[in-house]
Amino acid sequence: MVARKKAAARKTGPRNTTPGSTARKRAPKRWSQRVTRNSDALDLKRGVFKLTSARKIASSLKRSAETSSRRKSGAYRSALSMLTFYINRAGKTLPKTERDRLERAKVELRRQFGRE
Repeated sequence: MVARKKAAARKTGPRNTTPGSTARKRAPKRWSQRVTRNSDALDLKRGVFKLTSARKIASSLKRSAETSSRRKSGAYRSALSMLTFYINRAGKTLPKTERDRLERAKVELRRQFGRE
């Protein structure tokens, strides 16, 4: 009888969900927020993607990329990656006007790094 209970427990998994149990924890809902905060890509200025002009966004990203000690690749690549990451994670909820401004910031970033 004991062997049957153990086998049943193995099939269904642990039922105890207290801390320290072996039950799986839920994945955090906002993983992209965690990636942005803890990423080794850049030390971004707060609210950089909400700036009013594409030139200001590009300048801020360039400054952050060039001064960051956390990035693993070149400054241009890190800045463009962060901008693209933000656009992609916002997805369909990003208003068209904001998306257009961020796309213009990509062009401006290329220009500021001399990669036209």
